[in-house]
Amino acid sequence: MKFLVVAYGTEGDTRPLAALCRALIDAGHESKLLADRNTLGFAEQLHVPATPLSGDIVQSLQAEFANLGAHAGANAFRRTALALSRIANANTAAWLKEIVEHGTRCDALIVSGLAAFAGLSAAEYLGVKAMGAGLMPITPTRHFASPFFRPGLVPAFLNSLSHHAVNQLLWRNFRQSLNTARRNICGLPPRKRLWTDHTMLYGVSPSLVGRPNDWPRNAQVCGHWHWPSSDWTPPRQLVDFIEQGDAPIYVGFGSMAGFDARKLLDAIISGVDGRRAIYNPGWSRFTPSTLPSNFYPVGDTPHEWLFPRCQIVIHHAGAGTSHAACMAGVPSIAVPFAGDQFFWADRLRRAGVTATPINAIDPTAHAVSQAIAFAQSPDVRAKARELGAKMSSENGLDRAVKLIEDEVTMQS
Repeated sequence: MKFLVVAYGTEGDTRPLAALCRALIDAGHESKLLADRNTLGFAEQLHVPATPLSGDIVQSLQAEFANLGAHAGANAFRRTALALSRIANANTAAWLKEIVEHGTRCDALIVSGLAAFAGLSAAEYLGVKAMGAGLMPITPTRHFASPFFRPGLVPAFLNSLSHHAVNQLLWRNFRQSLNTARRNICGLPPRKRLWTDHTMLYGVSPSLVGRPNDWPRNAQVCGHWHWPSSDWTPPRQLVDFIEQGDAPIYVGFGSMAGFDARKLLDAIISGVDGRRAIYNPGWSRFTPSTLPSNFYPVGDTPHEWLFPRCQIVIHHAGAGTSHAACMAGVPSIAVPFAGDQFFWADRLRRAGVTATPINAIDPTAHAVSQAIAFAQSPDVRAKARELGAKMSSENGLDRAVKLIEDEVTMQS
């Protein structure tokens, strides 16, 4: 079978889809990935054929998400949705054209992230099966609110409605540019309603989000999609630093950009209080001219190698980093900024492997110090080890490949 996998988002949004492509290839299929050029490094490592989509996610996030996490309350999800829609609307026509070009003669398109609507339209034009690949649960359920809402904000009886509200808001914001592109690129009629009938496969761990019993059959939780970075060799200096003393604390915020990195890092340095730490500036690109001697700066380093060698992972609670920290069997300190990060921070808290999240906009050394004390407790460390062992036994990619194969086989 031949598959085109389409994703548009941050590094954490693309890496699991690159892993899915690799799993499909190893199962005997052809698979190609389309995603933002800034996020294709992992696909290259896995020898997955990949082509960049139009746009620049780094510049877009710097423009759209600066200080977005400062806004709490009922309208926070609306601001997030508008920011996402501006990124998508600027690129929809180009994405649709590129997906159609690369999707010719495919058996199915697997679509994810901001390019999903363009991908679904391309599948309609090409007359092939379309499947969604999700890294956060957006299928409506009464068991929890939409991940775009802050935890605890939505009364339980409105949980299902919150999903419908967010999905419809995103659709309304995307609809005009999408329908223009459908007409101009493909000659398709305007789409009047949101897609809901296609298969949705979620690359998330059932240990963090169990499959709700009110989900339709076409929505399935597979388990986390991850693949080791087999070609990577750690720098000798990094190995030496790790081995020179107690396991360090990892500090990094991945693809987050546009926030006050200096203020946050100052609070963390003070809260870490001389403990050994590893710092990755990520997409913030912020590395001060001098770090204290207990901090070791690193560049892109595979989480599956580094996190098990750390005692605590301080991170932004993105879906990918949250799963990686859990699989490593170490506690987290969550510092969510925007979007679904608050949802994942709450899932980690429910699992007992992190304390109350740190406020990314107004962080304090005291809050960091308290979170470290929580993470270092024997009970929390034991829960982290137990969760890591459980998640490591999940075969998310195998399950996803089997479901994909079954869907295409049923169609033909």
